[in-house]
Amino acid sequence: MSHATVVTAAMLAIGDELLSGRTKDKNIGHLADLLTLSGIDLKEVRIVADDEEAIVEALNALRARYDYVFTSGGIGPTHDDITADAISKAFGLPCEYDEAAMTLLADMYRRREMEFTEARQRMARMPRGAVHIPNPVSTAPGFIIGNVYVMAGVPQVFQAMVDNVLPTLRTGTPVLSLAIACPYGEGDIGTPLAAIQKAHPDTSIGSYPRYIGEKFSTEIVVRGRAQAAIDAAGAEVHAMIEAIRQKKDSAENRSAEA
Repeated sequence: MSHATVVTAAMLAIGDELLSGRTKDKNIGHLADLLTLSGIDLKEVRIVADDEEAIVEALNALRARYDYVFTSGGIGPTHDDITADAISKAFGLPCEYDEAAMTLLADMYRRREMEFTEARQRMARMPRGAVHIPNPVSTAPGFIIGNVYVMAGVPQVFQAMVDNVLPTLRTGTPVLSLAIACPYGEGDIGTPLAAIQKAHPDTSIGSYPRYIGEKFSTEIVVRGRAQAAIDAAGAEVHAMIEAIRQKKDSAENRSAEA
């Protein structure tokens, strides 16, 4: 573990519609999957309303704590798309119409024979000095400022932007995992599993209960960045399961004899 490289990230999902339940978020899980595969630990996710002060407060907290922050939502053409303004405020920078973004959008609307209205021009606004995140789906770019990656909320566009961003990121040592099927419920394994976790601090051990028919069981997942550490913890998990089995068999035999 001493040689493992850890890179951390957070996500800030922005939009009243997420908090009201009107829109079901599809971006958090997608980003989590891709970051995990890339060796980047997604440590925190926050969802905030279309409120400038709330966005600024959350963003400043996250960007100071983690290597990368990814935002989704609020960079469209409507009055409540205020992410660019909030990001600019958080960095103490002016929010400006980016010349290259204006050209991209103007050319796109010209090709589509649509008017490049004032509302559509809002999609070219970003903090001074920001770098574009290409948008191969609908042209309007996201942007990068500092360690913050600002992307659209529409899932198809968000995913395309993430695909463009990932190859540019610093990555860490990938997290490996070992899944172990356990025929006993969490009530049986809770105490010994806690002891195993304490004895193997270089791993993270999770338990995921299942209920099929009238029987509880658990999937135990051991995660870590060193295979040897995972194998050592996994061996103790298997030994724990066997010890519980023997204890239950013994109790059943005593009951039968009585």
